[in-house]
Amino acid sequence: MDRLVLLVHFFLEGKTISDLMINEQIRDKEVRVIGENGEQLGIMSAKDALKLADEAGVDLVKIAPTAQPPVCRIVDYGKFKYEQMRREKEAKKKQKVVEVKEIRLTPNIDTNDLNTKMKAAKKFLEDGNRVKVTLRFRGREMAHMQMSKHILEDFAAGLTEIATVEKQPKVEGRSMSMFLTGKK
Repeated sequence: MDRLVLLVHFFLEGKTISDLMINEQIRDKEVRVIGENGEQLGIMSAKDALKLADEAGVDLVKIAPTAQPPVCRIVDYGKFKYEQMRREKEAKKKQKVVEVKEIRLTPNIDTNDLNTKMKAAKKFLEDGNRVKVTLRFRGREMAHMQMSKHILEDFAAGLTEIATVEKQPKVEGRSMSMFLTGKK
């Protein structure tokens, strides 16, 4: 396996660096061993792999415990730990967090007010955020909830060129809400 594939495999398993087993902690009978330079050394017993690591003056680290057989790497553990932390930090920097922005409406909203809310939603969608459009009901308005559903449908229709309806309008307590996401 390639080093990059192993690192991706490692990240997908959700293991943190402190969860890794090193040297004598590895109790498996057979392990797949990767050398210091990333070359495949093959499948061997854990004792033989530990001897190879000792001869090289570095550690044996189990990097993929769920693989069959588990994958171990001969590497300087301190250096490996430092590089792993650096990669995790770099990955966090590059992450784009999608936020959910909420727009609240009332059943007796005027068309100009609705257009203003649509402009705000359009701006949120262009920024890459999801939009939750909530139609809030108070008092006697609760009796006419289904008649007010057209407001949310008109809102979605006004944004069809840049947004798609992720979740259709749904009643939740005293409000009706739907989710919009930007088209890609």
